[in-house]
Amino acid sequence: MKTGQAFNPYMPSWEYVPDAEPHVVGDRVYVYGSHDIFNGLNFCLGDYVCWSAPVDDLGNWKYEGCIYKREQDPAAPRIRLTNGLAAPDMAVGTDGRYYLYYFMGGTKMISVAVCDHPAGKYEFYGYVKYADGTPIGKKGEPFQFDPGIFKDDDGRLYLYTGFALASNPILLDGSKPTEHGPMCFELDPDDMLTVKSGPDYIGIAGEKEAAGTPYEGHPFLEASSMRKFGDTYYFIYSSMNSHELCYATSDNPTGGFRYGGILVSVGDIGLPGVTDVNHAKNYTGNTHGSLIKIKDRYYVFYHRHSNRKQSSRQAMAEEIRFEDGKFYQAELTSCGLNGGPLAGKGSYPAYIACNLYGRRGTRFLSMIKHSKNGYPYFTQDGKDREGGPDQYIANMGDGAVAGFKYFDLSDTSKIRMNVKGNATGTVLVSTEEQGRPAASIPIRPSKELHGFSSDLNVTGEKQALFFRFEGKGSFQFHSFELK
Repeated sequence: MKTGQAFNPYMPSWEYVPDAEPHVVGDRVYVYGSHDIFNGLNFCLGDYVCWSAPVDDLGNWKYEGCIYKREQDPAAPRIRLTNGLAAPDMAVGTDGRYYLYYFMGGTKMISVAVCDHPAGKYEFYGYVKYADGTPIGKKGEPFQFDPGIFKDDDGRLYLYTGFALASNPILLDGSKPTEHGPMCFELDPDDMLTVKSGPDYIGIAGEKEAAGTPYEGHPFLEASSMRKFGDTYYFIYSSMNSHELCYATSDNPTGGFRYGGILVSVGDIGLPGVTDVNHAKNYTGNTHGSLIKIKDRYYVFYHRHSNRKQSSRQAMAEEIRFEDGKFYQAELTSCGLNGGPLAGKGSYPAYIACNLYGRRGTRFLSMIKHSKNGYPYFTQDGKDREGGPDQYIANMGDGAVAGFKYFDLSDTSKIRMNVKGNATGTVLVSTEEQGRPAASIPIRPSKELHGFSSDLNVTGEKQALFFRFEGKGSFQFHSFELK
């Protein structure tokens, strides 16, 4: 029984879990991912946590707790700042136990932890290794990174890894990037560690090989993940554009993959009329995730960025259209897992905006915070912690736009914004980005959170709401109410 609505981000706004790999176990979906620290100096500085939800109530996420600590890995480098736990994936072994495959910076290896329960306390198990006992990554292969683990219907077990950006500082230790796309290893399912064959390349083009092929403009970068729907294998990856997840298909898990298209872009780049990374629908940076079928619907899981930099990433998901074996690019929404538009009544936090940009557009984010000047952004006060402070939109200045999709406004007639700041002007609310205003909300300076209201003259069962500020100064946008 569904108990509430589902929003994006679908975890609490104080939680930062990127690189999500969703898996259904029994009647629940479990999400395994990296763990960022709000305002962290680097990616993946937290220990692994797990969240789960009933398959029939995807707005009801439960914090399962910390499932694995960095210090449990015997090879964990002393310095955490540049050597975080990154991008795990999970597979069930022949013994019924749950195996977590992960990468830790500074090791060059793929590590494995094991647990009797999908979200219990995992224990270190070992390193993926060749038959002679040498861990993969220690024989001069291209850099092992972002492991995707896949157990096929016949019980065979495959590991996919790789990283292709030669200029990235992660390779300063002398490691080589992969130039031929992702690598595949077949592992022994009896011990879940030993390589039976590989590394082999599966036919997904690297940057140097993509020209003149369907992969041109979308070559492999990182974020390997494999899924199977029907008799077709779907390999999910982040392209060299970084802001998009793409996919390729084959009838063989070890080769012959053909480019399929874009699954999602964190700036909606690739959807009609959206081509410029500096004028995307949201701030862009890397993304990582996968596909999953839950009951009769398909979803793509990914992450977005907040706090003006890349290392405060949040878990997102969208329902995605799937027809005749093909996935069609999903649109960023505020209601991704909800199964339909949000109700046209009640209070909504501003951090569920799916579109956010300033008069000057957006930015491709780096590890260094971009300028506040002219750009609204998601942030929070204080540190991230369970039950901690909610995010809000800061720096809503002249020309700033916050967009929310979608709502059933069939019976909605009033809207109220809760804001604070030094702004004087008007927020125009419309159902299209450049559309005719359906509400005009006057804003004036307030040191404390204050509500400003207007009638809302619009109707429809699936409507977007775009808030555009015109005026002087700026304000913090915390929430809005529909009546």
